[in-house]
Amino acid sequence: MQMWKLFGCLMVLLLAGTTVGYDKEMTIYVDAGKIECLYHPVKQGETIDFEYQVIDGGHGDLDISFTMMDPIGLVIVSDYKKPENIHRHEVIKEGGDYRFCFDNSFSMFNRKTVFFELIVEREGDEHLGDTQWNEVDELTGLSRDEYYDMKVQDIMDFIGRIRLQLNKIRQMQDVLRSHEARDRNLAETNFQMVNNWSILQISAMIGVGLLQVFMLRSIFATDGRMHHLWRKLGI
Repeated sequence: MQMWKLFGCLMVLLLAGTTVGYDKEMTIYVDAGKIECLYHPVKQGETIDFEYQVIDGGHGDLDISFTMMDPIGLVIVSDYKKPENIHRHEVIKEGGDYRFCFDNSFSMFNRKTVFFELIVEREGDEHLGDTQWNEVDELTGLSRDEYYDMKVQDIMDFIGRIRLQLNKIRQMQDVLRSHEARDRNLAETNFQMVNNWSILQISAMIGVGLLQVFMLRSIFATDGRMHHLWRKLGI
């Protein structure tokens, strides 16, 4: 019976630790000459982590301009034509809808594909306090002494460290996927460019070869129009 209560305690604490904060990953398209903005509400005391990367620049450079503004429109962060960057705005003093804008107005023809991740969290959310312990006491009916006897705190600390490490691994994998997508798009663009130049050069070689054959035949063919033209030119 105590094992089921312990399991229930672990689940409540784990869910309490994972439901706090906001983590969003998205890939968007920013057309040439356009500005795309996203809004997200942030409360006082929270911290914003924002990371972005241009994974496809169409036929242009892998760059984009980025601006982060607070609810009253003041610019917090401003980047101009960068391929990627990471920003952290600590301890929000004023809550409201924060604005994140990607600016591709400097590009005339190329649409940009941008991957970004937005994390909003409150400092100390990773640690469990006495309030959460009291809530667990009410749900499970176990006393503090029973918690200490079963070393729940040690177990929760261990689970919390595992959860944080798993979140870091997942974020790193997402960043690696964005790098892979950017490299693949760049390789495909270069491959298409090489093919186009190869076709152009082959066509030029074939055209020059046919022209040479025609010129030689016209020189030795005495009954042709070109032969008379060469004779008039003195060739």
